[in-house]
Amino acid sequence: MLRDAANANTPLGLRAKAVMEAGKLVSDDAILALVKERVARGDCRNGFLFDGFPRTLPQAEGLRTEGVEVDFVIAIKVDAEEIVKRMSGRWVHLPSGRTYHVVHYPPKIAGKDDMTGEDLVQREDDVEQTVLKRLEVYKKQTEPLADYYACLQDSAGDGKAPIFLQVSGADDVDLVSKRITEAIGNAQKHRKQK
Repeated sequence: MLRDAANANTPLGLRAKAVMEAGKLVSDDAILALVKERVARGDCRNGFLFDGFPRTLPQAEGLRTEGVEVDFVIAIKVDAEEIVKRMSGRWVHLPSGRTYHVVHYPPKIAGKDDMTGEDLVQREDDVEQTVLKRLEVYKKQTEPLADYYACLQDSAGDGKAPIFLQVSGADDVDLVSKRITEAIGNAQKHRKQK
């Protein structure tokens, strides 16, 4: 969303681009303004999905303050050790974006793209030390959101707070997707019965 806004040369996008190019984090105010602007577009009329947002308590509180309605918050729980294995095993063919994994989806020839034979690279974000640092940041900044949304759901009692769900992400994608779909369906039924 940040890249799209920057590429579109919107005022908010240009502001965010300048901050990112300086190697800094875009402020919560700017992120929230971008989110509010984006979800107001017609293609979001029937719903939208945030992935990895909000990341902090101020962002979560800002969503509520800005009136951005969220129906569900889903925390996909995976052990830290498994996250490190999954992320540090990823390799990518940069020109195409094709992604491989040394265990789960290995290339036919180690270190080479299946289609072009060109070299694969490991992004800096996927190096084990970087993953461990990101997990530390997650634990400090993002993990508290689980308590925030659980308490918000319990205390609101008005049916307007997002439904908070935790789902195990320890299995394959299809099974995790099925769990999420079932959890949402069950939560919707439960809320309607109230």
